[in-house]
Amino acid sequence: MRLTRPMLAATAAAALLALAGCGSGDDDKAAAVPETATGSLEHLAAEVGCEPAIQIDADEIRQASCRKSDADGKFILATFATDRGQREWINGAKDYGGHYLVGRKWIAVGETRTVTALRAKLGGEIEEGQDHTSHTESHPTGH
Repeated sequence: MRLTRPMLAATAAAALLALAGCGSGDDDKAAAVPETATGSLEHLAAEVGCEPAIQIDADEIRQASCRKSDADGKFILATFATDRGQREWINGAKDYGGHYLVGRKWIAVGETRTVTALRAKLGGEIEEGQDHTSHTESHPTGH
């Protein structure tokens, strides 16, 4: 299955809508960040104790949803065939807001507290999307 740029953006949008929510105030906890993990989607999921539910299994991207019973919550985990494909996915997804933990050829998407907890296990860098939902002050009708 060959995914086009619009398909990847639509996938990112769907993932973010499924994970919509606000983070908690526990994000200030400083934790040592390990070296950034590498490996397959299954390997990364095992590192954080998640059984991945595969959503997309294509040459360019493999994506799964993960749910954990502990405080890490629900998140999307994706691996990419290329660095460029990963960056295009992130750039398209950021327009929908969200919190992203980014490693080499992988990404985890979830609430702030989830991404922060995953970072303590997988390493990586946190990136934030643009939140377009808080523009009600300049547009009282909510549009």
